[in-house]
Amino acid sequence: MVWTDRVRQVKILLVLAAVVIAVASLAVSNFLVRDLLAEERNNVEVWAEAMNALNKADETTDLALVLKVIGSNENIPVVIIDDEGQVQDYRNLVVRGKTAADSLDYITRRARSMKQSGNYIPINLDSPDDYMEVCFGESIMLRRLAYYPYVQLGVVLIFVVVAIFALLSSKRAEQNKVWVGLSKETAHQLGTPISSLMAWVEVLKETHPDDELIPEMDKDVRRLQRIAERFSKIGSLPEPKPENLNDVVQNVVEYIGRRTSNKVTLAVDMPDHPLIVKMSAPLFEWVVENLCKNAIDAMEGRGSITITARDEADCFSVEVSDTGKGIPKNKFRDVFMPGFTTKSRGWGLGLSLAKRIVEEYHGGRIFVKLSELGRGTTFRIELRRN
Repeated sequence: MVWTDRVRQVKILLVLAAVVIAVASLAVSNFLVRDLLAEERNNVEVWAEAMNALNKADETTDLALVLKVIGSNENIPVVIIDDEGQVQDYRNLVVRGKTAADSLDYITRRARSMKQSGNYIPINLDSPDDYMEVCFGESIMLRRLAYYPYVQLGVVLIFVVVAIFALLSSKRAEQNKVWVGLSKETAHQLGTPISSLMAWVEVLKETHPDDELIPEMDKDVRRLQRIAERFSKIGSLPEPKPENLNDVVQNVVEYIGRRTSNKVTLAVDMPDHPLIVKMSAPLFEWVVENLCKNAIDAMEGRGSITITARDEADCFSVEVSDTGKGIPKNKFRDVFMPGFTTKSRGWGLGLSLAKRIVEEYHGGRIFVKLSELGRGTTFRIELRRN
């Protein structure tokens, strides 16, 4: 199992944990709201009985107890209306309105809304036809408790996002250390034998000046030196220099053309004028080479590759198209992840390194422009004009 699969599993577990916490929080909150609602209704019933007792008070009524019960309601908004719907009194209600008429209209509408919700208690007075109704709403505490699980859900989601971001950042830092160490060690190990080979090539040039194979050997040795130079640049920010993008692409085409079979056709589409771009030519050649080699593998050594360079309005672009087996749409982003590969050999680092070179070292971007299974793929690189 590659690390990308493990990271994906951890992300799924974090999301599932967030869902479980949210569902549990909503369920517990719902039970609490239901219990508090029932308790508030009981308190309003007691308060209504106290109001009824106050209306019917005589010399035997314990007014101190009645007034204490009435005064104990400091949270639940209540509105008392008569049998004609006229407001008689209200409590714990924030009145909205600039005039008395506006305020009364607002309180009346609140009472109707409470009654339509079923939150009212009738109080019988002297006769069955003479009664009042105590309409009540939810207290501030109850409303806050109803909103609390959604706030908690937002906090949990923020925690999950931060945890996933930290996990990915940690993994990315770990990958960078591995890549940098591996690259520099590779460059270091290649340095000594390459220097020795270059010396032997010079000796062969002197002893066999007319041999036609020695210049080709010299090209291959210098190629090794260029590859070692590329590895040595990983981990350090190379100084970009103005380069002709056409020459860089042409160098790649010549190198790939000499080292692939005649069953692969290489075509280049570039403008006649130079495309001057600030870049690290050795690293950018590596990116285009990697795309071409992947294309050859995808075509199984038979097909055509087209490299297109363009001077566009907002960027310089390079597109590498092949006639290979294509990439599924759901894998367009996965192909740039370290460790992702569809081949039986290889570490799956080529495209991830290409993405890093293009985005971090050149400030551009690389992506799968289009792909169709069985017909081919087009990778696109965009470099900023400045």
